[in-house]
Amino acid sequence: MITTRIELIHALENYTTDYIEEKEFCIRFLDLLKSERAYHRDHLPGHITGSAWIIDETKQYTLLTHHAKLNKWLQTGGHADGDENVLNVALREAEEESGLKNFKLLQPTIFDLDIHLIPERKDFPQHFHYDIRFLFEASMKEQLIISEESHDLAWKKIDEIDVLTNHNPSMIRMAEKTKLL
Repeated sequence: MITTRIELIHALENYTTDYIEEKEFCIRFLDLLKSERAYHRDHLPGHITGSAWIIDETKQYTLLTHHAKLNKWLQTGGHADGDENVLNVALREAEEESGLKNFKLLQPTIFDLDIHLIPERKDFPQHFHYDIRFLFEASMKEQLIISEESHDLAWKKIDEIDVLTNHNPSMIRMAEKTKLL
């Protein structure tokens, strides 16, 4: 399990992937983690975030939130805000953004890595999210609660991720990985 900075560094050093972009991300993550404030949202040009790729028990659906600020379908996730237990960050964000309480961690290590640009807002400059994604399972029968951070929250077919996300490479990559489970 990845609950400390040292464990995250070790996981990144040992992370294997068939995706060239993730291999490049590993190098950038390891460089970022040299900074004492890497887990704080005010660290620029970027900081650590944690996300949950939540699938149903059939592995045919994923739970996505239609992010209010970014206006796109994404996995649940958010800022570490100083918490170096990035697995805990991903789980906390999944609970806050979905209302779900019953998650099963399917993989105790990194499921996916991504570095993506967040646009400038009136109170904060453009910056990067260094996102660690974990794989969880949840029941489609449990009631969803849409948070104030979202326009919508829904289970979406994994086969439709490409079109639904306007060809977002990181979302497509997680969908592809799910099909291999």
